[in-house]
Amino acid sequence: MKRISMLVYEDVILSCVSGVMDLLIGTNKLLQAAGEEPAFELTLVSEKIRNIQLNVPAQLVSCKTLGEVHETDLVLAPAFNGNPDVVLKKNEALVQWIKSMHDSGTEVASLCFGSYFLAEAGVLKGKACTSHWMAIADMQQRYPDAKLLADIVMTDQEGIYTSGGAFSSLNLVLYLIEKFCGRDISIQISKMFAIDIDRVSQAHFTVFQGQRRHEDEEILRAQSFIEQNYHMQISIEQIAEQTNMSKRNFIRRFKSATQNTPLEYLQRVKIESAKKALEKNTQNISTLMYDVGYNDLKTFRSIFKRVTGLTPQEYRKKYSRSTA
Repeated sequence: MKRISMLVYEDVILSCVSGVMDLLIGTNKLLQAAGEEPAFELTLVSEKIRNIQLNVPAQLVSCKTLGEVHETDLVLAPAFNGNPDVVLKKNEALVQWIKSMHDSGTEVASLCFGSYFLAEAGVLKGKACTSHWMAIADMQQRYPDAKLLADIVMTDQEGIYTSGGAFSSLNLVLYLIEKFCGRDISIQISKMFAIDIDRVSQAHFTVFQGQRRHEDEEILRAQSFIEQNYHMQISIEQIAEQTNMSKRNFIRRFKSATQNTPLEYLQRVKIESAKKALEKNTQNISTLMYDVGYNDLKTFRSIFKRVTGLTPQEYRKKYSRSTA
């Protein structure tokens, strides 16, 4: 039986805890109905107290405190609500416990924003990992040694597991069920809870938000120029002129500040505008392509799919209001 210790604290997202419980308990029931032993022993673990009032109208009752758990197979850090600085400060004991358990050979996993706990504990250094798409830029700045993969739903490297945002993190739970119980059981659970078992990308959920968490005024000016003129045929040289830098120096500074090259940034702005138009379903794709500054349909489709993981047609079908 796999022993899983899931951390709970007052800022934890309730559905992140209950979703894991549903899937693991459902797996145990499925196995027992087939005459087999249950696969998982799930324990809720908190720092000190057993009754935890959440920041929503609900309480969790933990089974054990950190000091009472000396051995476990997997430590699971669920997501939180709130400012990462505040939450991490309040839960320093959880971070240190994760580090200690990992150092002793215990596997560790995070769901959504729970990746902050693993990164703060130092276990993501040099490791491929992911998180909620909203956290990627911040985590890249905080933890430059971690290899953050923005579009991936889950990672598994050397006993360290991470997952993408919100309910897509349940795909990591399905993956763990498959790893420890087999593909057939995982498929049955995915059908029972209506979860797409083979989702591999969270790119189409991403809302591009401008990457302005830096203090380089010249680069901020260049970003504003891009956002105001993305629909025109602007060149990198024209953008660099806004900063009075050489093209080479501008590209270096831009990449350092935003984690994207100017061309990548321009493409992201164009595609974000295209996504919003597709959601409204008011234009044909050729007209929309010209409106966001592309002249070649093949190029537009290729870049759109690279950024979102979907073709423009697939994105419209999935998110168009009129289609819905």
